Amino acid sequence: MSDVPPAGTGPGTGATARRRGRPPRTESADTRDRILTAAREEFSERGYEKTSVRGIAKAAGVDPALVHHYFGTKEQVFEAAITLSFGPALDAPKAIEEGPLDGVGERLARFFFGVWENPATRAPLLAIVRSAVTNDTAAAVFRRIVATQVLRRIAGQLDLPDAELRAELAAAQLVGTAMLRYVIKVEPLASADPEQIIARLAPVVQGHLTGS
Repeated sequence: MSDVPPAGTGPGTGATARRRGRPPRTESADTRDRILTAAREEFSERGYEKTSVRGIAKAAGVDPALVHHYFGTKEQVFEAAITLSFGPALDAPKAIEEGPLDGVGERLARFFFGVWENPATRAPLLAIVRSAVTNDTAAAVFRRIVATQVLRRIAGQLDLPDAELRAELAAAQLVGTAMLRYVIKVEPLASADPEQIIARLAPVVQGHLTGS
């Protein structure tokens, strides 16, 4: 009998080759998603300071080296995780596009509190905010995402003097209210009807964005 293996069964072929080379694209995507999901849960439960790359890897069922391979440092993992968690809020600039500027205050306030009032989107947002107010690195990442993906996009659509300052003041009004209502839970704001809050905030947000 010949000692030469049949074609397609020797070293460097089939499953052996896949193990030695890069993982299949679908496997890579699944691993990356699993790490990202685990990271979001770890940061949500433990906060930025108490979360480690090793802990994320353990929760995802992978080696810590794979976390570094796909995302880099802990800060970069956090940025990827909160971008995913913050995803619904990144659509805020679209509220400006949906109608004339004279109604943008109500549209933006309604969109903002729609995200916060939804339990599915509120939980990860709370985790992000808590990490941002207790850790400088987390705050810097959060600030960068908000500035580049929300505020500057809103400012770019205003076409008015001091557009960036207008967008930041409007955001401060909305985020400050959210902090008091959902994080600190100051009464009676914490229990107020969302429609009542929107009705009171909308003119203020409108004034920041388009007022003289």
